[in-house]
Amino acid sequence: MHHHSITLENPLSPFPPHVHPPNPIPCRLLFPSVSFPIHPNSIDIYPRRAFSCRSFHFSFPDLLPRSLPSSNANKLAAVKTVDVATLGNLCVDIVLNVLELPPPSPVARKAFMEQLSSSPPDKQYWEAGGNCNMAIAAARLGLNCITIGHVGNEIYGKFLLDLLHDEGIGIVGLSEEIGGVNSPSASYETLLCWVLVDPLQKHGFCSRADFTKEPAFSWMSTLSQEVKRAIKRSRILFCNGYDFDEFSPAVLISAVEHAVEVGTAVFFDPGPRGKSLLRGSVEKQKALRQFLRMSDVLLLTSDEAETLTGIANPILAGQELLRKGVRTKWVVVKMGPKGSILITTSSITCAPAFKVVVIDTVGCGDSFVAAIAFGFIHNIPLVTTLAFANAVGAATAMGCGAGRNVATLKQVVELMEAPDLNEDDEFWNELLGKHIDAREVTFLSKLVLNGSNGRMNRVTLQKVVSELLPKLENLVN
Repeated sequence: MHHHSITLENPLSPFPPHVHPPNPIPCRLLFPSVSFPIHPNSIDIYPRRAFSCRSFHFSFPDLLPRSLPSSNANKLAAVKTVDVATLGNLCVDIVLNVLELPPPSPVARKAFMEQLSSSPPDKQYWEAGGNCNMAIAAARLGLNCITIGHVGNEIYGKFLLDLLHDEGIGIVGLSEEIGGVNSPSASYETLLCWVLVDPLQKHGFCSRADFTKEPAFSWMSTLSQEVKRAIKRSRILFCNGYDFDEFSPAVLISAVEHAVEVGTAVFFDPGPRGKSLLRGSVEKQKALRQFLRMSDVLLLTSDEAETLTGIANPILAGQELLRKGVRTKWVVVKMGPKGSILITTSSITCAPAFKVVVIDTVGCGDSFVAAIAFGFIHNIPLVTTLAFANAVGAATAMGCGAGRNVATLKQVVELMEAPDLNEDDEFWNELLGKHIDAREVTFLSKLVLNGSNGRMNRVTLQKVVSELLPKLENLVN
């Protein structure tokens, strides 16, 4: 994950599972103190090598589905041997404790990043980042996953490849099949993202992508046949706003169009990049509109939904995104410790978050997406899907960091065996009371309240857990 500005990572939504490793990955250690002011230096931290990512082709086997047969399968289901493919945004997180976060100035942040990079940190600080988080979380839920992207031919790239392999995740490399010209942009090393944590547990993010204007793989004009085959074999293609850091708008549009053509559902999470894309070039705005119109599932925080629609109420914002969408089936709004909402053309589903002791929120949003994908693929009831996603995210928040540190499925099951909801009736009544039209509303509740009440259908947490736990326990066993 990488951001243009230093931001506080809110405890947004939840979700993940973890089967490896036998010994916990060390929680981040305190990096030698770095203070301000920092003066820029002339060291090139990211020298570009003559290595071309054309030489990095990874094919994946025609895996038999580890998950249950998809209830959302269409006529192309026979070729859907992969549950989830992530597009781009493969990086290594360097997770460090610092005494203070760098200031918002781009110059100061770049200087800070360069000073950190001048002495390669010990491997104990490395972790998988970006879309690796979503892929690992989904794989630990029993879904077959692949990543489509680039890693360099250096120590960080080898680290990432080994890690993904250990998690049972395939990788499909990028290639340019036209002309054979070896562009300097093709030789990018593995992207590093510096995840900085101050004593108050505020998070800051910075990477070289924050300081470049052109996409990392601007040399790519088309999708390779191998990438197209990977998309075709997948039930879900997951994309996010950070893909714009790597691919041109034209390539991203072609990925969406190809997914639609071959019957692959598109999940899109604009993330913090959504705001800048709205003010970006004409081409970026066009690609953003295409994602918002043609995605099957949109996933946003309440702030991001407001940014994209200008509507503060997350339910009305979700309904507006549905109204403008062509293929949109679900709009999922993440509201941190309050919970989450799933909006369709005919219903509104609300699930309060689980009460847990939060240790670290990094990776919770990525994990939440993986749980939503699980529910989508298996056609699980919407309220159960939201409850599961909240539980997985909450289990991740109880640990330290993302990557290999996301929660195990066993931890999720343990949380759901003794659950407690963070119910806030005043918040939900205000949210639902004034703005609800005639749509059916389903609400996850801790108390037993005789089912439906007008348009409000209350489903107890006990009912959801009793239906879901046997299926999850079968996966664990």
